[in-house]
Amino acid sequence: MNTTPDTALLRADVCSISFGGLKAVDCFKLALHSGELVGLIGPNGAGKTTVFNLITGVYRPTSGEIRFNGERLSGRKPYLITARGVARTFQNIRLFGNLSVEDNVKIACHLHYRTSLFGSIWKGKSYRREEEAQHAKIHDLLEVFGLSSVARESAASLPYGQQRRLEIARALATEPKLLLLDEPAAGANPQETQELMALIRRIRDRFQLTILLIEHDMRVVMGICERILVLDYGVTIAEGKPEEIRKNPKVIEAYLGEEPV
Repeated sequence: MNTTPDTALLRADVCSISFGGLKAVDCFKLALHSGELVGLIGPNGAGKTTVFNLITGVYRPTSGEIRFNGERLSGRKPYLITARGVARTFQNIRLFGNLSVEDNVKIACHLHYRTSLFGSIWKGKSYRREEEAQHAKIHDLLEVFGLSSVARESAASLPYGQQRRLEIARALATEPKLLLLDEPAAGANPQETQELMALIRRIRDRFQLTILLIEHDMRVVMGICERILVLDYGVTIAEGKPEEIRKNPKVIEAYLGEEPV
């Protein structure tokens, strides 16, 4: 019997999910270790966002299981999975547009508030200390993401690139160990893309994150990911380092095209 402890932060073990007669993800396997920055790529409809939804509890696998820090996630509610250290962004930005930039981040901070309802009503010492700590945390995050100058502006009024950064900042306010980024460079211009790549590396190191990234921009994927998985029709067709994926005939045929990037 193998008694070696599982060192993976996240492990997806032969996970599948079907919607009616369509198998969206088939026998998906993934082991993510602390500090890794891994890309998940493939054509539209390949099952990439479905994998994110399985990890975060939006969907429950038809078969297989997902473990985080050795604890089974399958069947848990999304907010419980977030509380355990898994945060995500979305392909379509989902900010609270009518709230300020600061309040968008503050809402995420409330996940870890310890003050009781009674204490928050009476605003005792413990409440004030916690509020001060959370305010400092919010200020720090906004500073990291270059959003301090627009802290009081509504999220909806921000340019697209700043909205993308705010969504990542809000995700980090939940204090995750694992961050799932769903097409963070979508709609970005070349300069914003370069800045995003540097930002992702910086937050990985500063916040000691493990990052799983879905992205169609191969400059981003090949430029920052240390390992890449490729999905096609819900099946993993390749896994390896960027230089291996770039030259893989199956990946070229299914996704990259005849001229590898």
